[in-house]
Amino acid sequence: MRVAKDLVAASATPIVLGILADGDNYGYAILQRINELSGGELDWTEGFLYPLLHRLERLGHVESDWRAATGERRRKYYRLTEQGLAELAEQRRQWATVVEALKQIWPNVGDFSPLMIPREGTA
Repeated sequence: MRVAKDLVAASATPIVLGILADGDNYGYAILQRINELSGGELDWTEGFLYPLLHRLERLGHVESDWRAATGERRRKYYRLTEQGLAELAEQRRQWATVVEALKQIWPNVGDFSPLMIPREGTA
């Protein structure tokens, strides 16, 4: 099961900002980290990630520079700005509000067992 596109789009900014809060990173490594964190459920493409990174850069949330390691090709590294840290804090606040609302609607939100999720027409 893959995550719905609407939910992927809504969560993209806080996910990327959160990853960059851990330190500078480049596109392919960000994609790998997202895949790892989601157990493969969020299988983003470069065509999804790079426009997001460029938008975050235009907004002043991230900065980038080109770096080359010995024997490797150059990579564009992205890092969070002070404005990006503030945006991450705001995104976290907003997501906490959404999570709290869902916890009230789904009393067993901590148990994600498929047996606990009502099937269509049985709720």
